[in-house]
Amino acid sequence: MTALTLAVVMQVSLAAPTDAHAMRGAQTYAAAYQQSKEEGQPLLVLVGADWCPACQQMKQSVMPRAAQQGVLDRVAFAQVNTDHEPTIARQIMRGGSIPQLVLYRKTSDGWQLSRRWVGAQSVETIRSAVDGALAAQEEGKSNTQLTQTASGN
Repeated sequence: MTALTLAVVMQVSLAAPTDAHAMRGAQTYAAAYQQSKEEGQPLLVLVGADWCPACQQMKQSVMPRAAQQGVLDRVAFAQVNTDHEPTIARQIMRGGSIPQLVLYRKTSDGWQLSRRWVGAQSVETIRSAVDGALAAQEEGKSNTQLTQTASGN
């Protein structure tokens, strides 16, 4: 179901306008989704709005610090503005509160929701979740390789 949601959001986002004031390092949803698919990186999406103080804190303070500390180098990162991209935002969000930070990771069964936060978060919280998603992906790869080796494939 998550893979279907990501695919639908991807199709809708191809026609969505880009935010001219996007944070350095952030991509459009479509670009981040494509990067995530191609490189197998977790997909981290910040959903917010220009009028939201907590969203601006995430966009202008927390996420740039995460980028400086290398946390965003390990994920495909996108920002979605609820006012400029309402269709994409509705498909990613659960409930109406913002900001929402959503992290997807690749599994042997496709893309899966790894974490969802509502409200402003710290760099440490984001780093911990990214570390966990990457570790789970690696564990999944190792388990798949062990199963293939054991079955002779």
